[in-house]
Amino acid sequence: MYRICVFLALTIASALYAGEADANWPNWRGPNLDGTSDTAKNLPVSWGPTENVKWRADLPSWSAATPIIWNDIVFVTSAEEGFRGYKGSSAGGQADKDKLLFLALNRSDGSVRWSRVMGAENRVGNKQNMTSPSPVTDGRHVWTTTGGGVVAKWDFEGNKQWELDMQSEFGEFGIQFGYASSAVLHEGRLYLQVLHGLYTDDPCYLAAVDAATGKVIWKINRPTDAVHESPDSYSTPTLASVNGKTQLIVSGADYITGHDLDTGRELWRAGGLNPNKDTNYRTIASALVVGDTVFAPSRRRPFIAFRLGAKPEKLWATDYGPDVPTPTSDGERLYIIDDKGVALAFGVKDGSKIYDRTRIEPGIYSASPLLADGKIFATSEDGTTTVIAAGSEFKVLGVNKLDDYTLASPAVAGGEIFVRTSKHLYCFAKGAGSSD
Repeated sequence: MYRICVFLALTIASALYAGEADANWPNWRGPNLDGTSDTAKNLPVSWGPTENVKWRADLPSWSAATPIIWNDIVFVTSAEEGFRGYKGSSAGGQADKDKLLFLALNRSDGSVRWSRVMGAENRVGNKQNMTSPSPVTDGRHVWTTTGGGVVAKWDFEGNKQWELDMQSEFGEFGIQFGYASSAVLHEGRLYLQVLHGLYTDDPCYLAAVDAATGKVIWKINRPTDAVHESPDSYSTPTLASVNGKTQLIVSGADYITGHDLDTGRELWRAGGLNPNKDTNYRTIASALVVGDTVFAPSRRRPFIAFRLGAKPEKLWATDYGPDVPTPTSDGERLYIIDDKGVALAFGVKDGSKIYDRTRIEPGIYSASPLLADGKIFATSEDGTTTVIAAGSEFKVLGVNKLDDYTLASPAVAGGEIFVRTSKHLYCFAKGAGSSD
């Protein structure tokens, strides 16, 4: 018996202009949707309270959401002050009446431009709260999604343009730790996925909503024979060019699939991500597209590389994939940081081992690594960022400790790197001084 998961696309008026986006960090995985920046240069390899810190902004509370940067504004989501239940929280969820906040900060000094309420009734489950999905922007407007499924469009002055409550409109989520997928914006549409199954047999959903009217454009089912917890996916969809046409790539519920952007129709499907049909193979790391290759994560093993086409072809696989952090790539090499702080590098095309399992700074790693300026930035939950040289030789360039709980993946723009901890957002740049 197949469970059903549904995709929805939210149609919006503005398109994502790649030329402008390249110099910013417009979404969770950056301008290339792969954790890389081609334009960020002269980034620091060391920082601290009095070294290379341009500013430090106080934040109300913690979140796994990545800060989003567009020109002179940094967008951040956060739970309200007073509830920091991330350690020792129950797996099933812990309710709190904290509001969910959406803030815009001045990139020049970290001061608050404005703060808005984007939702209510925070809930914590393990490392998840209701602000986990990252915002996305096209440089004119910005879209937020809460863990409760409230999607909203805002202008850069903080005025809400529309709001859609997915659970009220389409049914309750049935995922164990809460909804965490971030939206993907492409050519006037906002794509979201809902893959769940532990707490429901009902279909998941999404809607295609016109920016002005909220009209549903299409809805599509995604079948799966995954059982118990294995349908649950906290991953974010991505995009790939296949035979000259852009497709939506979705990973989770034991499969990776490609979908037509105009209709949502499933174009292909590849399996093997849960070969023993285990009941606990929920997916956290997202698929990564590198040229004509897509990397599909599972619960660490197997981690499979497929060549994209009308029928994807399995190229290679490893048992040393990540569980939580999504890998990154420079096009030739695939860089993996696993959950225990072990670095690996493989050849993209053939899976050849470039360097074997090598320990970086000890810790638990949930943030996804970032690649920019010839450097890989890997941040642990203790707030320690190890900077590694990109390339065929493993080399640590710096180790930087902030000593604060950190789940969010770092972001870069220009010559600045942004690191979000539970209490602060830091902006680091070469030659900057103390934040005090």
